[in-house]
Amino acid sequence: MVRFDIEGSQNVEVSKKIKCEKSLIWQLERMEQYTDTHKANLNRSKERREVECLKVIFPALFRSIEEQDLIAGRLDFLPIGFGTVTSIGGVGHYCVFNKLRAFQREIEKEGKEYSDRVEELYRYWENQDLKVLYCKEILTETTIGRFIDVEYPMIATARLSGMMLDYHLLLELGIPGLKERIQKKINADPENEFYQTCLECLEIVTESAEALKNRALQQMEQLPETNQKRRQELQRIADGLEYLKDHKPVTFHQALQLLWLYALLAGVINYGRLDDFLGPYLAADLEAGRLSEEEAYRYLKSLWTMIENRRTTVNGRVIVGGKGRRYPKEADQFMRIAMKVCKNVKYVEPQFTLRLEKDTPEDVWEDVMEALGKGATYPTLYNDEVNIPAVSYGMRVDEETAKRYVPFGCTEFVIWGQSTGTPNICINLLKILTIYMNQGIDPMDGQFKLGELKPKKLEGIKSFEDFFAGYKEVLDYYMDLAAEAQFQSYRIMNEHVSFLFTSILMDDCLERGKALLDGGVRYLGGTCETYGNINTSDSLWAIKKLVFEEKKYTLTEMEQAVLKNFEGCEKLRKDCLDCEKYGNDLDNVDAMANEVYEYVAKGIRDRGIEKGMQYFLIVISNNSLNTEWGIRTAASPDGRTAGMYMNPANNPQGGADRNGPTAMLNSLAKFNPKYHAGSVQNIKFSRSFFKKNKELIRAMFQTYFEKGGCHLMVTVVDKGELEDAMIHPEAHRDLIVRVAGYSAVFVDLDRSVQEELLSRSLHGEEDM
Repeated sequence: MVRFDIEGSQNVEVSKKIKCEKSLIWQLERMEQYTDTHKANLNRSKERREVECLKVIFPALFRSIEEQDLIAGRLDFLPIGFGTVTSIGGVGHYCVFNKLRAFQREIEKEGKEYSDRVEELYRYWENQDLKVLYCKEILTETTIGRFIDVEYPMIATARLSGMMLDYHLLLELGIPGLKERIQKKINADPENEFYQTCLECLEIVTESAEALKNRALQQMEQLPETNQKRRQELQRIADGLEYLKDHKPVTFHQALQLLWLYALLAGVINYGRLDDFLGPYLAADLEAGRLSEEEAYRYLKSLWTMIENRRTTVNGRVIVGGKGRRYPKEADQFMRIAMKVCKNVKYVEPQFTLRLEKDTPEDVWEDVMEALGKGATYPTLYNDEVNIPAVSYGMRVDEETAKRYVPFGCTEFVIWGQSTGTPNICINLLKILTIYMNQGIDPMDGQFKLGELKPKKLEGIKSFEDFFAGYKEVLDYYMDLAAEAQFQSYRIMNEHVSFLFTSILMDDCLERGKALLDGGVRYLGGTCETYGNINTSDSLWAIKKLVFEEKKYTLTEMEQAVLKNFEGCEKLRKDCLDCEKYGNDLDNVDAMANEVYEYVAKGIRDRGIEKGMQYFLIVISNNSLNTEWGIRTAASPDGRTAGMYMNPANNPQGGADRNGPTAMLNSLAKFNPKYHAGSVQNIKFSRSFFKKNKELIRAMFQTYFEKGGCHLMVTVVDKGELEDAMIHPEAHRDLIVRVAGYSAVFVDLDRSVQEELLSRSLHGEEDM
């Protein structure tokens, strides 16, 4: 068995988690109860084991209702439990081993016997944690590492990220209507345990509503009579929860409460097109006078705060605008109030997202520019005119279905209510290039990382086409591994869990009587994150130009220079740096970037389809992994030194774009989006420049979208501000920046990530 560190980091965690409000001993006892329940049900069906374990943690893990909350629903998470993603808790039946160790060190202060009890839990879950089971089967010594182990060219994981549920169905039927629908299925198929356990999950929703109602009433009674405003708010929460136990929602408050409660129980951390789901309830309340716009604003601000407090870092998507909404008029009312919240509340989450189309109203564009100018980093912008036909092709669905696309995480697309799209594979294209050039050996650790593949020897390569063909052979090898690892992540998850709450609100699980990954979901898709794309294409261009066209150096000289990290080869490195770079609207280097992109994108897609997936598409992604992986990636022929961060997503390496923002956007727009499922595209402006040229910048954005740009994320900040924040972090606690697919408080980022952000071009007066 391949060795791996089960206590290693599982995900990007920039936002600091809120401490569990339960005592250490209570937490231990609950984890022991969960573990005992899991043991007792090991030989029963996965559905029965799952629902019995869920009953242990819900409603027990709900936290107190906080003073500013206008709906109920906050959860604690333990190092052992059940979930879908590593951002909160873990995946399936999980144990987060590093957090369990930290818990053990803390509870040991209460007595050694408690530490020993934790050790027993640790030993049990070493053989039961779902991600450990996946890693034992899939990881290899040198080619596939555990997410996040940056020594490897490819990393893999098991998770169910980005699920966007059918909240229309939830709100239209309510819990009683869903129970009735499932009961009819049970009557027709009484031996189907999937149906039976789904019904029991809905009972958990009812029990959770009852528990939260009682908590609201208890907290209300503890308030002084003089605090009538808060007493009324808690009474409304209690009344709404009581109503939802036996009825479908009627008011905006009830609809918001039910949607939020279900999302928490399902463990999903993205919320989809809330304008369309909740807009009709909001509009009806406003028209009837049951709600004012000011009150609606307060409800959404409360929701924003509760999403932020989940601290998922890269998630919490709320999407508004665009084509394909059932209730566009009502949805726009929601959108306009949400835009006000976005402008005024500078949170890292939710990742507030606006889908644009050619008919997006002028006042919405004005709100966008005002919010960005205030440094909110939101909304992130997606172009429906480009993305809908692209999704239709890439995911092999009709355009009406493609209108249901929604981004999550670091911009991966999924079809709400109908598809999986979790990115369980990440590939470092640049690390693979450095390995290929060094005869299969990673210069960073001296390990051979091409399995049975024998790469071409550089001295025998006489043309760039031959060199590129050899690199493509290595890419083929890793793309084969990627498709297999992604497909197996679904198989292994499906062997152990059903994700019952998620399955209930995904087509076509109830109709087929099958869990999500058991043949229930309509479209079984996936995504593969790629890193170092532009460093790779710029490196290939430098080799083509300097070695094969100008013949200034041989391939061997180029390879020896990068192996020495350019020490003693300063002129060669300068020539590499002086080569044309992607991001300057230069057709030659942009064409090279596009050739690399299309080869990988088409190769991943074809392999996923061959495996039986509806789609398997690349995401040109970025979080902080371009920095972390760059630290363990050797020097490259684009002039980048060993250990330096790699380019962020589809953007140029920091400082490589020298022809201004229009040229950079023109380069970004050249990739054909029908081959990917999302591409992170960032741009950064100084505050003074953005303020003075708001209309000019808006026109530039609109032109970019008209030319085929699919997406844009904007940061407005001053360079001096970032530099000062690195020296005096205490003075910049509210400084939010766009890292890539997510925003973060700048001073909470690792210094290496801060330096990468600082390196990116900051567009100002001199660029126009």
